[in-house]
Amino acid sequence: MNIYVGNLNWNMTSDDLYNLFSPYGEVVSAKIITDKFNNNRSKGFGFVEMGDESAARQAISELHESEISGRKIVVNESAPKQDNGGGGGFKKKSFGGGGGGFNRGGGGGGFNRGGGGGGYNRNRGEGGGGYNRY
Repeated sequence: MNIYVGNLNWNMTSDDLYNLFSPYGEVVSAKIITDKFNNNRSKGFGFVEMGDESAARQAISELHESEISGRKIVVNESAPKQDNGGGGGFKKKSFGGGGGGFNRGGGGGGFNRGGGGGGYNRNRGEGGGGYNRY
């Protein structure tokens, strides 16, 4: 069973998380999630995988809202990871329309390859052209 553990002290390590759950049964893995853009600093949550479901449920019930390293932690069954599909991507004729450019009181846009106006508009209250390919 996968277990979510949140509101962790940022100084906790994956080993600390492992040691916290090991008295309840076999811990398959324990991982604190870190921010790779911020010197691998802890994000304050992690995941524990336990082999025995009944041991995992006991650990959840006993550790949820307990105080560890000065913080009241959140412990519950981890929801399965959702596959939400990929993000955008390049579509040849869908650079969009609206917003942007340098505007001094009027319209928006910029470079648009399928609609919308804009660009540099100096006169107050007027919309504008910009570069529109189609």
